[in-house]
Amino acid sequence: MANTYTQIHLQVIFAVKKRTGLIQTEWKDELYKYITGIIQAQDHKLLAINGMPDHLHVFFGMRPIQSLSDLMQDIKQNSSKWINQKKFIKEKFEWQEGFGAFSYSKSTDFTSNCLCAKIRKFIIAKSPFWKNTKSSLKNLRLTMMNDIFLKHQNNITSLRDFCFT
Repeated sequence: MANTYTQIHLQVIFAVKKRTGLIQTEWKDELYKYITGIIQAQDHKLLAINGMPDHLHVFFGMRPIQSLSDLMQDIKQNSSKWINQKKFIKEKFEWQEGFGAFSYSKSTDFTSNCLCAKIRKFIIAKSPFWKNTKSSLKNLRLTMMNDIFLKHQNNITSLRDFCFT
């Protein structure tokens, strides 16, 4: 599309089927690289990727050439097929149906390189909360926003310091 300018920064969270902790340390970096390749092949820009054994967080800049649902279908379908072909686990690997997606403004974009690591630390600290499958992504996001971002909302220097500590 000629003369089209967008800044769409998204965090997408998606989980292993039944929230089982199947993503192992030994091959998670390969998985992250594979998913990075899928995102870049679709002409989007990966900003950061990280996760836990039972779910992933992916931050990226999205171009308006594809729907988010189509991109997520590509990521989940191709990565689960890849995991199964590599035989990283004995059982069949599948992603849980659906995903959570949250947008971020330009003013918080500079934090994307550290956000995944900070969120991972937050989730580990709140692990009883996260393990409760009845807790929704909305509640997690609100708690995370309160604990991490809102403390720094009016202080950009503080937020920058937060990211590089």
